[in-house]
Amino acid sequence: MNGSPHPAHRPGPPSIAWCALAALLVAGTLLAQAVPATAIDWQPGLAWRQPWRWWSAAFVHYSPAHLAGNLLATVLVGAYGWAARAPLAMALAWWVAWPLTHLALAGQADLPHYGGLSGLMHAGVAIVNVHLLANGQRAQRFIGGWGAVLLVAKVVSETPWRGGIQHSPDWDIAIAPVAHLSGLLAGLACGVVGEVLRRRLGRAKPA
Repeated sequence: MNGSPHPAHRPGPPSIAWCALAALLVAGTLLAQAVPATAIDWQPGLAWRQPWRWWSAAFVHYSPAHLAGNLLATVLVGAYGWAARAPLAMALAWWVAWPLTHLALAGQADLPHYGGLSGLMHAGVAIVNVHLLANGQRAQRFIGGWGAVLLVAKVVSETPWRGGIQHSPDWDIAIAPVAHLSGLLAGLACGVVGEVLRRRLGRAKPA
């Protein structure tokens, strides 16, 4: 042993992009509170004519509890990626999953408006789980595996197939579990593609 700190005990450069994206989501959400929600939220009828909504919808929140809950979730997902040392490829996967998370909402006729970070947070957790399962040591793979199981169980328990809008006594707004499912699937797909490309590019580098 050379006495240097173990890499897992401190954030290295690969974690910077992930944390920067989480910080961008927090900052964008706070700034968006000064903008009328209908100008930037997700509306299926406007999504193709006003493509910024694929991104800006994540910044919209419809109540203080909705805002506080999603800001806390963003900090936790950012910390999860930081602890997992999510590389640049996984941060890029999260970025790509951002608009893709809203894709499933285009076909939800009973969801005329949508806003929030929760779908994108499900995507972020799925991406970190993919990274841990693909690259972690035994304990890290255990965390990634159980993280994936719990994430899927959470989404299934919300019965997203029952409709675009549902009501829960735990929230003061209507919720859209289908966005959580969409985020999970987008994160899984982007995480796997990002991991495959990262490995191929790594092998292509000259020795």
